[in-house]
Amino acid sequence: MSGSLLLLSQAVEMTVSTGPNPFVIGLTIFALAIFVGVEIITKIPPTLHTPLMSGSNAISGITLVGAILAAGDGHSRFAEFLGFIAVILATVNVVGGFLVTHRMLEKFKRK
Repeated sequence: MSGSLLLLSQAVEMTVSTGPNPFVIGLTIFALAIFVGVEIITKIPPTLHTPLMSGSNAISGITLVGAILAAGDGHSRFAEFLGFIAVILATVNVVGGFLVTHRMLEKFKRK
């Protein structure tokens, strides 16, 4: 983790010294999201992963909307391609989350 924090601090230094660069700002946000995500996921006990999946489906839905906006933004072909890949991955995440949640709820039904 110290390597990613060093990279993050260097990115922040570049932003402060040269002014706001959109690439550096995006890279900083991406690095922070990775760091926070890893820290949160590693602190959750395995018994809570399935119940939390239903709550994370809403976040995945927001990710899907963002991916659709990125795919249709029309900046460049490469950006459209990355947006299309993001739409596919976000859709897989949402569908997988709902399948896991449905499977979990089936276990609690009375017979």
